[in-house]
Amino acid sequence: MIKRLLTLLPVVLGVLCLTFLLLHLVPGDPVDVMLGESASVADREALKAELGLNQPMWQQFLQYTAHLLHGDFGVSIHTHTDISTLLLQTYPATMLLAVSALCIGISIGVPLGVWSALKAGHWQDVMITLFSIRVAAMPAFWLGPLLMLVFAVWLGWLPVSGMESAASVVLPALTLGLGLSAILTRMTRTSLLEVLHEDYIRTARAKGLSEQQVILKHALRAALLPLVTIVGLQMGSLLAGAVITETIFGWNGVGRLLVDSIEKRDYPVTQACVLVIALSYVLINQGTDLAYRWLDPRTRGQA
Repeated sequence: MIKRLLTLLPVVLGVLCLTFLLLHLVPGDPVDVMLGESASVADREALKAELGLNQPMWQQFLQYTAHLLHGDFGVSIHTHTDISTLLLQTYPATMLLAVSALCIGISIGVPLGVWSALKAGHWQDVMITLFSIRVAAMPAFWLGPLLMLVFAVWLGWLPVSGMESAASVVLPALTLGLGLSAILTRMTRTSLLEVLHEDYIRTARAKGLSEQQVILKHALRAALLPLVTIVGLQMGSLLAGAVITETIFGWNGVGRLLVDSIEKRDYPVTQACVLVIALSYVLINQGTDLAYRWLDPRTRGQA
């Protein structure tokens, strides 16, 4: 575990360096956004000095890294609000959205995958396969407005956007969860079909166990092991994919905060958001890998 945690350091450093460089190489100046292009040279230089943007890039990077080592994400250029406070306000909303989408994806994808495997070659299998392919091909920026149009505008069942009630999470979570369900459907089907041809499944049937017992107690338990890794990887993807979905549905999470900070060229906030999302992604993947090794003893001796 210690060895794997140490491997996170180069990843975090790489994300930090790339984010810092890309943000400063992108055309645009936060001073122009704040003062406007008609501002005088003296005012521009004074604001740059106040924000520390007049220093060389390497010096800005070293200062930012030094503050991070002390747990200080800095202050927003535009609102002068502590970035840690902004993250504490938005990160729980993003996690709520990601966990809700994960629950939707699992509750739809795993049963459909099992049904598809048990009906392999039949019309039910074909229909489920077509459904998963179609849903997987739908990007969030298209599926989100479609769900909004149907369930919020036409039927009036759910809020269009915002976070006013508990029902507000349904549409954005469904937007993310449907894409995940398509992946889980295909993976569950493939994994279960492989398990059904194992010797211990034939032995269980030879003992006189019912088909339901064979599927639920033996085949499905073994088939779901590879899905642990897939679910962990997709959980990280949900956090990254929430950027578009939160913007569409007006969900006040880290993703929307990231988009707003990019538009305003708020470098410290953008760097903090990207770093938090990247750290979450990596930590979830590491935790998933450790959980898989705990569930499957055969993998514990592997490097």
